[in-house]
Amino acid sequence: MDFILSRIQTQLAWVGTDDSIDWKLYVQATSWGVTLWECFLLLRQYPLYSKAAPPPALAAHIPAETFEKSQRYGKEKARVALFSKLYTQTLDSLLLHVGFYPWCWETTAIPNLKGGEITHSILFSFLLYFLSSLPSLPISVYSTFVLEERHGFNKTTPALFVTDLLKGWAVAVVLGSPFLAAFLYIFQWAGPERFVPWVMTFMISFQCLMIILYPTVIQPLFNKLTPLQNGQLRERVEALASRMKFPLKHLYEIDGSKRSSHSNAYFFGLPWSKHIVIFDTLLQQSSAAQVEAVLAHELGHWFFMHPTKMMLVSQVHIFAILAVFPAFLPSRPFLRSFDFADQAPPTIVAFLLFQMILTPLEAVLGMGMNALSRQFEWEADRFACEVEEKFPNKSATGEKEDPMSTRLGQALITLHVKNLSTVWVDWLYSAYHHSHPTLTERLKALEAYEPKEKKQQ
Repeated sequence: MDFILSRIQTQLAWVGTDDSIDWKLYVQATSWGVTLWECFLLLRQYPLYSKAAPPPALAAHIPAETFEKSQRYGKEKARVALFSKLYTQTLDSLLLHVGFYPWCWETTAIPNLKGGEITHSILFSFLLYFLSSLPSLPISVYSTFVLEERHGFNKTTPALFVTDLLKGWAVAVVLGSPFLAAFLYIFQWAGPERFVPWVMTFMISFQCLMIILYPTVIQPLFNKLTPLQNGQLRERVEALASRMKFPLKHLYEIDGSKRSSHSNAYFFGLPWSKHIVIFDTLLQQSSAAQVEAVLAHELGHWFFMHPTKMMLVSQVHIFAILAVFPAFLPSRPFLRSFDFADQAPPTIVAFLLFQMILTPLEAVLGMGMNALSRQFEWEADRFACEVEEKFPNKSATGEKEDPMSTRLGQALITLHVKNLSTVWVDWLYSAYHHSHPTLTERLKALEAYEPKEKKQQ
């Protein structure tokens, strides 16, 4: 590893000495480039919201009135998204141009501050986080209380909205402070030549800690988790988990309807202790057999180790970022480009500006990660369709019911109908933004997975 890191730093040594590059102009140009690209994709998608009928494959499943509602919902969300992107980018560019980041650093430079650069960096980060979040509040308010309300999804009260906002800031301070302190201390202790493996070890440990803290400490601040009541669904899920040897510890229902009528289900936890969470809205909208199919899909992700694979990919990503960062850390020309004083660059400032440099690369990598995620979704769908064959239920009563592929298809259609999800999707827009295949694509694949006897009927 030391050899790899040394070679990278040798190749990037010019960053610390080359005064000819206008890094601020580079960030302005590339960030606007990404924003305009995303606006272009939105404009490709927008005409599809004017289609008068759903795709032929979905025509029998989506009532005309529901389709018209989903088209209006998608069109309005697209307009808000387009405005939000241009508004946010304009504001970010303006703040960068007028020297907002140096001002935040100088403002938090309290004389004789205990903790030195680490405490200063924490104050700087939170001032930046707080001030940067304020301009986006009007868009968030509009999206929640106008857009979502108009289309029947919003359940959030103004009091709950403000409470969630304050809780979010409090959690950011309580968890962010020790995280930043430890992160920066490792940089200081290990030095720019040796910090990479130590920082990666710390970040993996922090991720594992968050797996424990999130469901027990953080999520209860926002939602109520209650054990799923006894009944057909609980019996089905526990039986399936037992046959698969899925280490199910808790099966929860979450009050998602407290904020929205959108629905979902997911699992989380350490390798030996997993928790399944089902939104109460999903329970209201789907039958027990359909919810079982959705959870079979989620268990497919576990069976194929998709979360672990995603984590490994993210670790490679983090390693690449950290391996390149030391070339920018001591670079005074780099900081001068952003109007900082000619001084030894503070680690947190250099890292923040370095992240801006990576904006176009992150956009490309995000598209690649979405492609990988879609592949995992195909695999999980196929697993759900084959789960009864792979893990047969020997205690089944013999009652005839639809195969899992049919039930999963019905559940996906119900989710799309109830959530007014878009069914006409531009291929390039989808490739860039979507982590899941489209409904049409998934239903076509599910038909191919149906048992032979079902196809012959």
